[in-house]
Amino acid sequence: MEAGEEKEEEPAPEKVNSRGTWRHAGFHLATTIATPAAFAPLPSAVAALGWPAGVISLVMGTLVTSYCSLLLANLWDYNEPNRYVRYRDLGRAIYGRTGYWSVTVFQQIAAIGNNITIQIVAGLSMQAIFVTYNTSDPSRVTLQEFIIIFGAAQLVLSQLPDIHSLRWFNALCTFCTVAFTIVVMGLLIHAGQNKDGPTDYGVHGTPSNKVFGIFLALGTIAFSFGDAMLPEIQATIREPAKKNMYKGICLAYSVITTTYWLVAFLGYWAFGFAVQAYVVNSFSGPNWAITMANVFAVIQVAGCFQIYCRPTYQYFEFQLLNPKQHRWSLYNSLARLLVTSIYTALVTLIAAAMPFFGDFVALCGAIGFTPLDFIFPILAFLRVKRPKSRIFSAFNIGIVVLYTLVAILGAIGSIRYIVKDTVQYQFFQNQ
Repeated sequence: MEAGEEKEEEPAPEKVNSRGTWRHAGFHLATTIATPAAFAPLPSAVAALGWPAGVISLVMGTLVTSYCSLLLANLWDYNEPNRYVRYRDLGRAIYGRTGYWSVTVFQQIAAIGNNITIQIVAGLSMQAIFVTYNTSDPSRVTLQEFIIIFGAAQLVLSQLPDIHSLRWFNALCTFCTVAFTIVVMGLLIHAGQNKDGPTDYGVHGTPSNKVFGIFLALGTIAFSFGDAMLPEIQATIREPAKKNMYKGICLAYSVITTTYWLVAFLGYWAFGFAVQAYVVNSFSGPNWAITMANVFAVIQVAGCFQIYCRPTYQYFEFQLLNPKQHRWSLYNSLARLLVTSIYTALVTLIAAAMPFFGDFVALCGAIGFTPLDFIFPILAFLRVKRPKSRIFSAFNIGIVVLYTLVAILGAIGSIRYIVKDTVQYQFFQNQ
């Protein structure tokens, strides 16, 4: 099917606020990708793989996703004069209805899974702060209650109309990403220099646990580079949108490379195989620094949640809102409140019932982010551009095959651990 065959069936591009700069694009991308929920589990993933394989997997993930982001940004205006302001619209333009619904399904899996994970991280961080300074009765407020508090805050932020309205909050979130990294680096260096005895860098467990641990680690690394929102972010950027998006991607990945590599490698160096799935939980002090890291984490993931809930809001608001009325009219405001309340309540309920942080990270990365970040951009680019170089095409197909395998293995590992944890865990159990 050629790119223009279904043009008459495509929905008209939505009107978006396209006034953002390349810096805003960088803030949005860094907020969606470089979140503590994404890179705090990386030391644990490296520990499951060991030094050589862990380093290679993380460096490859960084290079491949930055490359795929540039390919996807290049498709913004491939079919002039159309502009594809939603990922699913780009999928439909290239692959018809199959592309539209495939992207929609994967994007929803990625977005909802990501936000469940974010709820868990925020709850754990808020609980850690509370326990640190309330030693007399640390269980007085449960993890589930902290998750509900964070969900209520997200419901308030969800009343903002679009991604562009979050630009300054996401600038704050980008600052918190860097600040979180600096604090965690300091804690890791402190822990590494004050450890008792040599660090165990071996990979332990039964043969089956080692294998499934590797699968889980691959899904975790895939999750850490999750960005299922690039076309939606590019739609908020002023012309020339393609050039500005390239610069925004470079800005975002300068933050990502610095934060990911330092936290992942220092975390494994400091704690070895004993590192926790959420690296902040590995620290024993000083308390003020751990608290700072948790505060930065909560603020940062709040912005990330808002980016990833927008495709769902956009779809249902399109069905319910009255375009003839002002966006802040009573009817439209109540309709938006209904949509955002149902979404936030469902995500909060799942996170509170099953706060399996590491398992959800890997599952979301394997079956949500990998297809959208590692596979679709390359296949779409090859279909549209039809490069003449066989070497270039073979190289790109090789990436697709490799990360399809990563998606399958990551899904197997994460599902196995979710089933295992569910058997050993009571729903809504406080941790």
